[in-house]
Amino acid sequence: MSTSPISQSPAQDALALVGRILLAALFIPAGFGKLTGFAGTVGYIGSVGLPLPQVGAALAIVVELGLGLALLLGFKTRLAALVLAVFTLAASFFFHNYWAMPADKAGMQQLMFMKNVAITGGLLAFVAFGAGRFDIDRR
Repeated sequence: MSTSPISQSPAQDALALVGRILLAALFIPAGFGKLTGFAGTVGYIGSVGLPLPQVGAALAIVVELGLGLALLLGFKTRLAALVLAVFTLAASFFFHNYWAMPADKAGMQQLMFMKNVAITGGLLAFVAFGAGRFDIDRR
C-alpha cells in the first residue's frame, strides 16, 4: 500500500494529524493499561470464553500500544490503521455482544459496540487516504 496521500491541502493534513492523535489517544492508554494490568486483562479475556487468554492479552497489547504508536507517528499508517480496524471490529463482537445480554445491560453494550463500529470507520478512512503530510514515512 502506498503511503502517499491524495493531494491534500495544509488544512486537510492538519486535520489528518489531529484525527490520528485522537484515535491514538484511545489505543495507546488502553494498550498500556493492559500491559500494566496483564493478569486482569487475561482474566477478562478468559471470562468471555476466548481460548488462550494470555496470547490474546499479549496480542491486544502489541496491537493497541504498538500500532497505536505507529498511527500516532504516521509510521506505516495504512497498515497500522487496517490492523487496528480489524482488531476493533472483532473485539466488538466478543466484548460488546449486546444482543446476548439482559435488557438492563444491553443498552450500554450496544452503545459501546456502535462506538467501536464508528472508530473502525475512522480507521478505514486512514487506510483509504493515508496519514497526510505530517508522518514519519515521509521523513
